[in-house]
Amino acid sequence: MVSVVVPLCNEEANLPALRTRITAALGDHAFECILVDDGSTDGTATMIRDIAREDPRFKFVSLSRNFGHQAAIFAGLSFARGVCVAVMDGDLQDPPEVIPEMVRVWRKGAEVVYGVRTARKEGWFTRATAAIFYRLQARLTKTRMPLDTGDFAVMDRRVVDLIVSIGERHPYVRGLRSWVGFRQVAFPYERDRRRKGHPTYTVWKLLDLAVAGIVPFSVVPLRLVGLAGAAISALALTVGLLVLLGWMSYVAGVVAALAFLFGLQLLIIGLLGEYVGRVLEEVQNRPIFVVDEVVGLDSTHVPRERGRSGPETS
Repeated sequence: MVSVVVPLCNEEANLPALRTRITAALGDHAFECILVDDGSTDGTATMIRDIAREDPRFKFVSLSRNFGHQAAIFAGLSFARGVCVAVMDGDLQDPPEVIPEMVRVWRKGAEVVYGVRTARKEGWFTRATAAIFYRLQARLTKTRMPLDTGDFAVMDRRVVDLIVSIGERHPYVRGLRSWVGFRQVAFPYERDRRRKGHPTYTVWKLLDLAVAGIVPFSVVPLRLVGLAGAAISALALTVGLLVLLGWMSYVAGVVAALAFLFGLQLLIIGLLGEYVGRVLEEVQNRPIFVVDEVVGLDSTHVPRERGRSGPETS
């Protein structure tokens, strides 16, 4: 059986087409589709509940609030029962029609088949910032993550089990997918534009995702802080020499040096705070997600370290 995990937040406009296209694409396969509602405020949860009751191949997992896109994917992976698991976004920018082709590549021995975006039908700002982030991430992290990839992938059962067993408080699924290793094969595809609804990723959520994609996988930013400290010492010495030689007034030199130092100290404190905050959240050991309701699945099998579950409804 093939499992398809789809995180959803305020996607009621896309749900009918999502259901139709997944059913058409996977109709010849034994499949389950786990639709995870991540705290939607529109009619998404009601629509998913109705779909799950009408078609037993579709499952409904409702989180108690908005835990974030990556946590919603993690919740879906925790419930998935298939021998391989596909992950795709609910806005249909990832085409479900290519999942059978990705499954065929998996059957040939690949543990992970990840989608590589050959073209993105999105605005220039989205394309530019994504390109910058992926290349910056490649420079800063030891884990080799493919460029221009997202969460769209088909993973073997043991890869999914490994990812879920890690249980980080801020899971970055595509990063963990690369970190576990095994045989990984790229699958080129054309990413479509969003046809209905509005993106649920705000600028702050995108920044949080960027931090989640770098901080848990790299200590390079901390090393850069050390280099910055050495550079500041050299700069302070240079300013001092310029003042002593009379090439710069004492007041101007002191003001410039203090302003620079103050700004850099705030930046360093913020960076260190990000690392310390992540460590604190790991130590607190809170669940990654809390399930409010499920339809068509057994909620009792989700271990406490992954998420806490509410009752199952039919």
